[in-house]
Amino acid sequence: MLSVPASAQTAPGADAGDEEAGQEITVTGYSRSLEEAIDIKRNTIGFSDSIVATDIADFPEQNLSEALQRVPGVTIERERGLGTRVNVRGLPTEFTFVSINKLATASGSGGRDVEFDIFASELIQSVTVQKSPTAADEEGGIAGSVYIRTARPFDNPGLRLVGSAEGAYNSISEKIDPNFSFLASNTFGDFGVLVSVAKQQRSNRTDSNSGINFRPISRWTDKAGANRDQAIAVLARDAGVTFTDDMKNRIVFLDKVGDRVYQNDQDRLGLSGSIQYQPSDQFNLVFDAFAGSYDTVEDEYDAAGYSASSNSTLDTIHEFDATTLADDGIIVLRDVSYTNTQHEFLSKEYRNSTDYRQFGGEMNWQAGDWKINALGGYSGAKKTLDYANLKHVAYAPSRTRYTETGGETIPSADPDTIDMYNAPESYLFEAYETTRERIKDDKYAAQLDISREFQTPFLKRFNVGARYTNKTNERDYGEEKIQGPTRGSTAYVNKRTLADSPLESVTEIVGGKGYQARDLDWAQVSNEYARAFFRPDGFVTPFDDGQYYKVREETIAGYAMADFEFELAVPVFVNLGGRYLKTTVKSEGFHQVQNADGSTGYTDAPVSSEGSYEKFLPAINAHAELTDSLILRAAASQTLIRPALTDLAYKRTASWNSFRFTDGNPDLQPTYADQWEVGIEKYLGSGGILAASYFWKKIKGVVQSELTGVVEGVTKYNANGTIDGVYDFDVYQPVNAEGSYKVSGVELNAVIPFGMFVGWAEGFGINANVTFLDSSLTGQSDLDIATSPIGLADNTYNATVFYERGPVSLRVSYNHKGAYVERIERNMYPVYRDAYGQFDASASYQLTPNFRLELQGINIGNAKTTGYTMDPSFPTTYEFSGSRISLGVRAQF
Repeated sequence: MLSVPASAQTAPGADAGDEEAGQEITVTGYSRSLEEAIDIKRNTIGFSDSIVATDIADFPEQNLSEALQRVPGVTIERERGLGTRVNVRGLPTEFTFVSINKLATASGSGGRDVEFDIFASELIQSVTVQKSPTAADEEGGIAGSVYIRTARPFDNPGLRLVGSAEGAYNSISEKIDPNFSFLASNTFGDFGVLVSVAKQQRSNRTDSNSGINFRPISRWTDKAGANRDQAIAVLARDAGVTFTDDMKNRIVFLDKVGDRVYQNDQDRLGLSGSIQYQPSDQFNLVFDAFAGSYDTVEDEYDAAGYSASSNSTLDTIHEFDATTLADDGIIVLRDVSYTNTQHEFLSKEYRNSTDYRQFGGEMNWQAGDWKINALGGYSGAKKTLDYANLKHVAYAPSRTRYTETGGETIPSADPDTIDMYNAPESYLFEAYETTRERIKDDKYAAQLDISREFQTPFLKRFNVGARYTNKTNERDYGEEKIQGPTRGSTAYVNKRTLADSPLESVTEIVGGKGYQARDLDWAQVSNEYARAFFRPDGFVTPFDDGQYYKVREETIAGYAMADFEFELAVPVFVNLGGRYLKTTVKSEGFHQVQNADGSTGYTDAPVSSEGSYEKFLPAINAHAELTDSLILRAAASQTLIRPALTDLAYKRTASWNSFRFTDGNPDLQPTYADQWEVGIEKYLGSGGILAASYFWKKIKGVVQSELTGVVEGVTKYNANGTIDGVYDFDVYQPVNAEGSYKVSGVELNAVIPFGMFVGWAEGFGINANVTFLDSSLTGQSDLDIATSPIGLADNTYNATVFYERGPVSLRVSYNHKGAYVERIERNMYPVYRDAYGQFDASASYQLTPNFRLELQGINIGNAKTTGYTMDPSFPTTYEFSGSRISLGVRAQF
């Protein structure tokens, strides 16, 4: 468990006169935060870990997910150098329930997972990761529940003003980004008001040699003709392989090798406010508001050799590997010349705008032995996504092969070959493709909890409560393709070349250093020019009825639980309870129909489908105080996670290159888990703790994508409107898989202030944790290739060494996540993300009692992201996002 860097405090008892006379400044914020987090852990009935921000701007990370990565059992997913989603105990992100101020959080993702990168961490007061639920906790966290709490005025009564400003430098983009935050809080007798704001801009560049995936030889052998015959003949001639149909998915080649430069610009604004009425310790009424916006523009410049083009085939196999993956019967064509590679220059632009808001009220009232807690509120997010892709294509013979770190496409021996990076006149304009997506995510909730205290030797408290939630997710989506300078024009199809557009070096377009992944440079069309040239006035990407869906989920839940205290050689505390819930789901969308003329269309009005389920979920949490500082803790429960709203959606999407339709499934049931945990905690005093626990989960009804049908005779078109062929398309749906799997693990956690052992080490300490995981689940490979579950890393560990004495605070952290399966390529070949470790550091100096200077570094070792397909000798990703150094000042009054 971790808190965040220090806030300034003078020595106990100091007054303003002392400070003015030169009172020595002592920084105690980090240690104090550690002690507060340990107190939360000790006083929670079940298993939990917390981080606490004693003041605004105490989180040094880029967003909230990066602050959470140091909590025991918590890892994060990174996308191009930025933490995004949170994994608890190695389970998928959608298995984690997230709430802000006790209300379920919307982020516009359309799933159960929350996109933490949209939240400014400076607005957060504390975060607790609850790993063993009680009956009163809202269901929904098989992995765990993340409870986020924003600041309130009576957290620190009186007038309080805190502000910070910093500039952050990225080592690759070489840009400096500003970051500001401010908090004002005051209490006026029984009333208190708090307002805070955080504003951040972030510019980050990522260079990547990636997209190097397996493609089965069935790409050509499934179609009769000369390309099939030649592929089979070359396999026999150069690799000695006699092809049979049962080998079609076990002979693989490099599908696409790409060199990419990403430039991501983010603009985040967060606001929080709180009005609190607290006339006494027996009554408290508070209204919280949490709102903000998160806008990103990402430019991707991609130069790629697509060896699997439909009008190509094998020419010469220079090297093949039949031994590395022999246990799975897979032959890898490592180095191949192809007859007609599709070379692509892609200028892609992603625009994402998310507006989120949350409003809620809570009342706590105690009258004698009775306590009443009531809360209600709304959480919502609106997201719009605008995507564009300017595509130029050149067909020519080329050679594609693996390199030590990735892959490359080079000229072949064929006289018609080209140098794909330096032949702009060979690339024909194919299309300017656009998509537009709009997602609206709304959640309403209300809860009433009533408890009564009992002055008996055994029963201490009894709770009953009820909760109502209503969640709606609505999505519109559409595509538009321009193949000329105006809508519908074909005047320049196959006539306009890449050379006819103004070209610039990709590194000059995005700015910063030279390309980091390889010794390479190339020229492309900037997205700024593409947007201006290819989008005429009035251009709008229309929404497609067939892609619309709306899912509404309504849940009513009731619970009861009791707390018991008794002596059994030592004091024992038990919380026992159960929760009953009933959920109704209604999904609607436009259904595909056959018109009288034989064409396909959609119904005039949305067609709906309904489903429902109900469940009783028991829970028990207990701990025994073996000594004043030694606690034995245990918990057992049943819990669930509901299907992603996108999986429930009544719609069909097509993946033309994969020859696949994907349907939603409104009849999906939740995924359930039986779980238990036992642990021991030794509290050392002086802000120290040693803790160890063993947890076990049996997960049933996990949602997996499975083949549920086939659509025959589907015509597939090329981008230029010509027919690629007529194929049978598989239909996949998310379903609740039969059977169950088990996940178990061990968590170890230590916070040790060294000063408790020797005086000279006062101020030094370490905060470290490690998690070991094991699972019986294998990945969803159609070839029955054994893999661990997607996202599950067998081990994670984090360590922070800190020093805090006088006006100085120092911290160095290392965060490590082991290798894990990132996805199953084509539902057949597991693709792994390599183990990843990153060093972060921070230093601060308290200049005066009111001002502090701060220096922070993220990924100071410039760790790269790498990945591979099945074996490290087949790399897929080689990615650099650089380090980030920030310098700032903070004021507190």
